[in-house]
Amino acid sequence: MAEPPPAPPAPEREHRFPCDTCGSDMRFDPAAGLLICDHCGNREAITGPGPFAQVIRELDFARALAAQLPEAELEETRVTTCPNCAAQVEFAPGEHATECPFCATPVVADTGTQRQIKPRGVLPFALTEDSAREAMTDWLGSLWFAPNGLRQYAREHRRMQGIYVPYWTFDANTRSRYSGQRGTVYYVTQTVVRDGKRMQQQVPKVRWTPVSGRVRRFFDDVLVLASTSLPKRFTDALAPWDLAALEPYAPEYLAGFRAEGYGVSLEEGFTEARSIMDRTIERDVKFDIGGDRQRIQSIDTDVSDVTFKHILLPVWLAAYKYRGRSFRFVVNGRTGTVQGERPYSAFKITIAVILGLLAAAIAGYFYAMNQ
Repeated sequence: MAEPPPAPPAPEREHRFPCDTCGSDMRFDPAAGLLICDHCGNREAITGPGPFAQVIRELDFARALAAQLPEAELEETRVTTCPNCAAQVEFAPGEHATECPFCATPVVADTGTQRQIKPRGVLPFALTEDSAREAMTDWLGSLWFAPNGLRQYAREHRRMQGIYVPYWTFDANTRSRYSGQRGTVYYVTQTVVRDGKRMQQQVPKVRWTPVSGRVRRFFDDVLVLASTSLPKRFTDALAPWDLAALEPYAPEYLAGFRAEGYGVSLEEGFTEARSIMDRTIERDVKFDIGGDRQRIQSIDTDVSDVTFKHILLPVWLAAYKYRGRSFRFVVNGRTGTVQGERPYSAFKITIAVILGLLAAAIAGYFYAMNQ
């Protein structure tokens, strides 16, 4: 019997929206919350996925691991790994070469595609590029020992790129059994000798009592970065994110922006989510033990009803070279929080060291004069 023909590939995610008036590409404007045509000024509202998609539905984690998600939850994307920073750079249809938004390295598309889980939700940009650049230059200006020309260079020599960064969120029910000890502090009076004198002193002691019990917790939207292209210390410091403002995924929000494909698998993401959950459960156990001190001997946790979402969060990013070195800055596209790498001015550091030594020498001189 002849095999049935292979199913056609899923359509690529389209990030371009032609203007109904002039045909030029429209872009999502964070300030207006609309699609705007820079050519003719036409403005259009984002219709979104429809009234039946206003609740962002979670997906079953076990089914995803077993590759049993419905076809409607998957898509084919053209994603290439940046040879310099390993970012998963996504290409629009018809695009064959671009610049990595994370490190400014030229990237050429290959001929392959990747099958990925579709994003369920998107947190739209609220800050414009001008606002993000202002936040970045203000942050640079506040840095000690930064080169004098850095702010001006950053303002004039590099545009910022708006990019949607992939994240996983996980929900789960947990039930934990624990054993440990509760410590109660009490005081005893002891005689001590100080400066040749005997005196009474209250000394704290701890009385330990064996305890055991159970704690429960429902975890909602445990957030895990699904990108490997940015240092985690940067992206973690961009929190908090107002996940309550998530919108059901609509491609219009991506018009004029880039979206990175996820580089952290769903299973890897859940491993990190479990470590986040475990730290919270440990705090719950200590609270449940009570007393003045707590010792935990064992925690056995059952995790059930695990669901997840693939979501996109907005980041303004600048990656450029300054005096032969590469630097990256990220700005939370909602709040304007800034994190990044920074150069140091050897001249400023030298002057600061000299001034410090001078101040120490002067203080030493006056101290010696007063002896």
